[in-house]
Amino acid sequence: MKEVVVAISGINATDNPGPGCAVGKSLQEAKNKMDLVGLSYDVHDPGNYMTEVFSNSFLMPYPTNGWLALNSSLEEIQRKSGINILIPCLDSELPLIIRNQTYLENRGIRTLLPTEEQFELRSKDRLVNLSEEIGCKHPRTEVVFSLDEMINVLEKKIHLPAVIKGRFYKAYVVSSIDMAVLKAAEIAADWGFPLLVQEKVEGQEINLIGLCDQNGMIVGRVSIKKQLTTHLGKVWTAVTIKDDRLDRLCDQFCKFTGWRGPFELECIVYEQEIFIIEINPRFPAWVYFATAVGINLPERLVDLICNGFCDTRSDYSVGKYLVRYTSEFVSDLSYFQNLILTKNRNGE
Repeated sequence: MKEVVVAISGINATDNPGPGCAVGKSLQEAKNKMDLVGLSYDVHDPGNYMTEVFSNSFLMPYPTNGWLALNSSLEEIQRKSGINILIPCLDSELPLIIRNQTYLENRGIRTLLPTEEQFELRSKDRLVNLSEEIGCKHPRTEVVFSLDEMINVLEKKIHLPAVIKGRFYKAYVVSSIDMAVLKAAEIAADWGFPLLVQEKVEGQEINLIGLCDQNGMIVGRVSIKKQLTTHLGKVWTAVTIKDDRLDRLCDQFCKFTGWRGPFELECIVYEQEIFIIEINPRFPAWVYFATAVGINLPERLVDLICNGFCDTRSDYSVGKYLVRYTSEFVSDLSYFQNLILTKNRNGE
């Protein structure tokens, strides 16, 4: 049997963590062992130095450089490491990889990803339409293409406090026009326009992580209630829950879209109503919480890719508590130097 070598991106583990390190930790606990390779866009990403998780890691060009640069890098990484499964974990790289997943398959790099149409259905600027189709409420949202347009929306359409969001990353609650301009300029400097201005809904934040097979059938899910979050809304502490309304929403989403692969539903409960805030087209950074309560979704993803089937059990204990914390570890400076000079940690 050919060795399974899984490439995982998003291995940043800062105050705004990517999912990659948690996906890697989950696959470490899989029944069938596999070789894990990290894909990084920054030499400082902590996952580059987690030698106990990743046998090697490689620097890649940013997705903004386009498919030719990204593909050239993947070809070189495949030649050096033998990767045959790819789990992309960042929103910004997904459009390129989804568009070219058949090409990657033909080259021996397998994925399980949504189609381009499925990916676009849940985009932030189209989520209001999808919400109506699946019978869920969605906060009023306006797409803006300039700071002046954003100010006009805040003065005439959406009352403060509001939420300013980038298309791919970052969301800030703002309580004044000046704060909105500051945060919008910060997001636009990194990701450009358009931005989204969204009505702020008060209530309890609940999330669901799920995985669908090649036919859009749900094969695993875990729901949580957020307790504490970072300034960017990332989970810091959370507790597992069961919510029939959230499960029904998940079923409707999977049925309507025919979704393929991992996803996360971000919702707010207010006065018995569920508002859907975002649908992420990948594993979230808290994916290891699901693994820790017995639902190893990254392992199931690899099983689906390799075998076409996986465990579908979704029984887990309610009331399990996640606490995220910061820590330190010491690595070797040679890894940093190798990444700078050769773009791979082991200097091969």
